[in-house]
Amino acid sequence: MEKTQEVFFMVKHIILWQLKDELSTAEKAEIKANIKTGLEGLAGQIPGLVEVHVNINGLPSSNADLMLDTTFTDAAALKGYSTHPAHVAVADGKVRPYTKTRVCLDFEV
Repeated sequence: MEKTQEVFFMVKHIILWQLKDELSTAEKAEIKANIKTGLEGLAGQIPGLVEVHVNINGLPSSNADLMLDTTFTDAAALKGYSTHPAHVAVADGKVRPYTKTRVCLDFEV
């Protein structure tokens, strides 16, 4: 008798941001550090959020200023994250006021 194995896919949520042009280099460095602290601080607070990493040290060849790399248990967990009060507070307070562009890619792994 052959065993069947259930396959579960996790969901990756990747975001690249560009900061506003009018910000100085020092302001950008502080904002990037604050975004990193805020978003990585969501670990353990949001159901289904497995991993969260923010990269703020791109090479000069980059055309984005920072990247969010998150992993969720499933698409429902990603949906819950988008409206979770802790995430909304970070997004509205530390991210949205300082970014000019946002590119997102969500996919199963």
